[in-house]
Amino acid sequence: MENQLTKPLAKYVHTRVCGSLVFVAGQGCRDPKTNAYAGITRNPDGTVQSHDLTAQAKGVLNNIELALKALDLSRKNILDVTVFLCDMNEFPKMNDVWNEFFADCAVPPTRTTVCVTKLPGDNFVEMKAIATRDQIV
Repeated sequence: MENQLTKPLAKYVHTRVCGSLVFVAGQGCRDPKTNAYAGITRNPDGTVQSHDLTAQAKGVLNNIELALKALDLSRKNILDVTVFLCDMNEFPKMNDVWNEFFADCAVPPTRTTVCVTKLPGDNFVEMKAIATRDQIV
């Protein structure tokens, strides 16, 4: 399954397991199949003209889920998420995607959202997660 995940931009793994905890590295919105950034509109010279935060947040959460799926886990195993957002004015868009993504979870994960100046590549949102291999009560 590892080959179905995005190619890391540096030397790191998508997930690291320690006991029952699973640490998911910060995920951006690149599509693992095409390597394209979700929700990006480009100028003729290739620079970013605009971005769709909703599409990016969906891409990020899908990439987290793919990383967990490689370990036979799902979104229901996520305990905690840290969200890195380039513009807090886009928080409501990210929050809407979040609520939809975790709609089927009886108890959603804890979350911290921080505003950052810049993220790698053409990401305007990134998330890292901690999950458990144990059953969540």
